Amino acid sequence: MCLAIPGKIVTIDDSNEDLKMGKVDFSGIVKDVCLDLVPEANIGDYVIVHVGFALNVLDEEEAIKNITLINEMLNSE
Repeated sequence: MCLAIPGKIVTIDDSNEDLKMGKVDFSGIVKDVCLDLVPEANIGDYVIVHVGFALNVLDEEEAIKNITLINEMLNSE
């Protein structure tokens, strides 16, 4: 089973014109993520990330709902 996790874009690096990268915050854990598949994404946007690639931009309400659900599942074990 694959799982895509929502995170918030905190920085975007446009220095490489062939590869748009950014740092994404996953509830305190910040990872480098490829943003090429979501060219419309901006700092402060929430994105769904799978294996280091942002796949979709989420609105904040939906992202927070998903993050809350994931945290509830992790804390129920």
